[in-house]
Amino acid sequence: MTDLPQTPSFRLDGQRALVTGASSGIGLGAAAALAKAGASVTLVARRRAELEAVAKAIRSHDGQAEALALDITDLAATAQAVADHGPFDILVNSAGLARHAPALDTTPEDFDAVIGLNLRATHFLTREVARGLIAAGKPGSLITISSQMGHVGGPERSVYCASKHAVEGMTKAMALEWAPHGIRVNTICPTFIRTPLGEQTLNDPAKKAWILSKIKLGRVGEMADIMGPVVFLASPAAALVTGTHLIVDGGWTAE
Repeated sequence: MTDLPQTPSFRLDGQRALVTGASSGIGLGAAAALAKAGASVTLVARRRAELEAVAKAIRSHDGQAEALALDITDLAATAQAVADHGPFDILVNSAGLARHAPALDTTPEDFDAVIGLNLRATHFLTREVARGLIAAGKPGSLITISSQMGHVGGPERSVYCASKHAVEGMTKAMALEWAPHGIRVNTICPTFIRTPLGEQTLNDPAKKAWILSKIKLGRVGEMADIMGPVVFLASPAAALVTGTHLIVDGGWTAE
């Protein structure tokens, strides 16, 4: 009888995951997916009440979750929190900010806020999680929720696109540096996803029509479209995947 190759596991039992932006949207979906796959999830966002509600919901479905209220733009507090609560086998950077405006109208304050969270805070949090893994001699999977806008441009999105293009380059550099330690670093690049934040754009008929004209599969993304990719990149099934991006955009960037 022919021996068949074994499919690698998508399970995350015994793994510890840190998820930012976990109180809503993609971060919440990522946390729920990781917990369902067996990981113990630490939920990070600024609002404790919302985090506690998500943690309670995950535990009600037999998952493991705890809330950690934290503003990741406070680099010193973030480094201390990772040192106190880590090491984490998995990181999902889902905290992000968009302040769309024509480039001619962009304010320095909006520029600093978007770059400060999407790039600066993401860089230093990822570094601290990697530092903990290296000190513990453990491999890991570090994932950032980037965007299709990290690969194309979009109107009124010069700063947002800049932040996401930068995240893509940062990810490649970190992957090269930490590969000898068995630490994988990747991004997920969604199109517009139906979340409370995404609905603000999708509720505009003209903007929704523009979005649907770009998405070749003819629909906007749902939370489940991101949950599978998160589990895949976090799991042994993606053991040889690092320094790259998983684009979940319905074909937007294919042309």
